[in-house]
Amino acid sequence: MSMYATLEEAIDMAREEFIESSRENSHDDEDPAVHQFSLQKYIMQDGEIMWEAEFMADENEAADALPFRTGEAAQAIFDGDFDETELRAEWLEENTLHEWDEGEYQYEPSLDTEEGQAAADEWEER
Repeated sequence: MSMYATLEEAIDMAREEFIESSRENSHDDEDPAVHQFSLQKYIMQDGEIMWEAEFMADENEAADALPFRTGEAAQAIFDGDFDETELRAEWLEENTLHEWDEGEYQYEPSLDTEEGQAAADEWEER
């Protein structure tokens, strides 16, 4: 899992990884076709926002992040034809994962542990 501080950086790195992976699995010199774009937003314990993005050649392929766009919309993001502000606005906050312990994420903080309560307190302070 690779997380990045900006959405743009996450998309750029996902594009590079997809191209590299496609070249390793294919002998064509053509640009690979994207069928799914997956995205995940994280809020770390310190309040920092991180992003993870992934492009897939197959809509049924399992991704670490949530499927966000498919078909032509995914290809447009891959081609750089997107508005970052629009993507951020369309992100559903209930899909954001929160870090409650180092490397552990969930949709809501676990309030029954000391770590979870500390994380919830941090998020409320934002």
